[in-house]
Amino acid sequence: MDARTFLAEFARLERAAADRGNPGSYGSVDCDNCSQCMFCERCTECHGCNYAVDSQGCTDSNHLAHCTQCHRSNHLTDCLRCVGSAYLERCTDCADCNYCFGCVGLVRKEFHILNQPYDRKTYFKTVKALRAELG
Repeated sequence: MDARTFLAEFARLERAAADRGNPGSYGSVDCDNCSQCMFCERCTECHGCNYAVDSQGCTDSNHLAHCTQCHRSNHLTDCLRCVGSAYLERCTDCADCNYCFGCVGLVRKEFHILNQPYDRKTYFKTVKALRAELG
């Protein structure tokens, strides 16, 4: 084998790896380079996600919408780099949090808006009003 043959074959292998489809995925639509995902739409490079929409680079998560690099999480919307969390909206870099809205960098917190704590009832009332106003 000469260098030219080697480089041509190597380039072919790289192209094939880049265009591997969505192995192990089921019922997903318009996804790119995802694996073992189910019922996702328009996601890119996700693994082990279910019911994700318009998300990128997420793993082992369920019910995501417009999220990027979120892992082991459930019911996130418009979140970035959140881990082990549930019911977050518009959050960034939160870990092990529940029911946070517009928070950044929180760890093991719940019922927070803009990093400030709220009682459960006030949290849901305020979030409902914010959602309506933000659209």
